[in-house]
Amino acid sequence: MVFKRLKKVFQGFVEKVERVVQKATTKTISEKDVEEFMQDLLIELVESDVAYDTAERLVEELKKRLVGLQVPRGAETRKVLEDKVREALIALLKTGWRQIDLVKEAIEKCRRGEPLVIVFLGVNGVGKTTTIAKFAYMFKKAGLTPVIAAADTFRAGAQEQLRAHAEKIGAVFVGGRYGADPASVAYDAIQMAKSRGYCVVLVDTAGRMHTDVDLMEELRKIVRVAKPDYKVLVVDALTGNDAVEQAKFFDEAVGVDFVVLTKFDADAKGGTAVSVVDAIKKPILFLGVGQRYEDLEPMVPEKLVEKLLG
Repeated sequence: MVFKRLKKVFQGFVEKVERVVQKATTKTISEKDVEEFMQDLLIELVESDVAYDTAERLVEELKKRLVGLQVPRGAETRKVLEDKVREALIALLKTGWRQIDLVKEAIEKCRRGEPLVIVFLGVNGVGKTTTIAKFAYMFKKAGLTPVIAAADTFRAGAQEQLRAHAEKIGAVFVGGRYGADPASVAYDAIQMAKSRGYCVVLVDTAGRMHTDVDLMEELRKIVRVAKPDYKVLVVDALTGNDAVEQAKFFDEAVGVDFVVLTKFDADAKGGTAVSVVDAIKKPILFLGVGQRYEDLEPMVPEKLVEKLLG
């Protein structure tokens, strides 16, 4: 069940505070009322894959919203408390968040003779290839033929996988021989898009381990050559704090514009989403919710919090 762990944590916290409130006829919540529960909440958040620093900030934010709050006794108590939890989570998830229309942006750039260029970043195994295919499908469904640039000239089979997706979707595929300069593959794809009037270029990159300095320098070169409109980091919701470390490293190394969180449909804990946003102050804008091409959803903070809190 998606977010089962985190949902249980917040429900338990609300129930504890509610019991304190119900002991009095009228109640203004004091710091003493909630302090005894805050350390437990911190530990339980960390156990639910919320990064420690994020958990601390979330606990402090909740404390600020609860201490001094006048809560009526009765049926509305739980709703008032849940609303405060909801507000704190939405505020965190809205860090840097904005609605974007990539299709609209691609059409507008195309009118100026330039394709929309998106470079995808991420380590092996996070679902980057599938995510690129989903983006290609999204553009193709909107009537735009995307160019997929297989700039991962390092991993065996990487180009074949993308080529197969491109053929199924009806996208244009641009690859290079293994061992070739990945930046040149990105450059060739962008030049082809310009000359033939394609509106979108999706650039794959090798699944770099974020500790490999040489490979990260190669990635910086791709970014310098491609001059992308967006640098998209793909992270796996099931990797917990590993995703946070990846996000920090990629953002420091080349910069990240927004995040795609994959395997979201299988995330039972739920902490990765809030942790990644808080760690790099960049938004999650899309969620991978399955293996089909259409299984890519825009992330809306309010809707995500409703899933978190049930």
